[in-house]
Amino acid sequence: MEKSDRNRRQFVKGLALLAICGGALWRFLVPQRGQKDKVLLEVDPNTIPPRGALVYNQSRVVVIRREEDVYALSLVCTHLGCTVNVTEEKLVCPCHGSIFDRDGNVIKGPSRQPLERLKTEQRGDTLVVLI
Repeated sequence: MEKSDRNRRQFVKGLALLAICGGALWRFLVPQRGQKDKVLLEVDPNTIPPRGALVYNQSRVVVIRREEDVYALSLVCTHLGCTVNVTEEKLVCPCHGSIFDRDGNVIKGPSRQPLERLKTEQRGDTLVVLI
């Protein structure tokens, strides 16, 4: 009788362990559905000058306006993660000299990848930058 109780307990413990391990694997291996983007920044589009840019150093983001197009670029250099400086014509990394155009494309290395273009949405009178 004592042997069957021990076998039953071991079986129940094994099932519980299997359920816990299966749940942990499921959480890390299956992508989350409906995961929403986080709001990084809210900008009044009227404050962005025509053919100009607004730099948000705290968020490491620049919001650029072309004729009718408004977009946001990450100011994190794709070489080693330094914060890129914005000039009138280009974006320059002060650490190792990478140069990017106003679209974030690499003009001069050592960086090989363009700056990340962030998602933007118009919500009422506010431009929202998402990550």
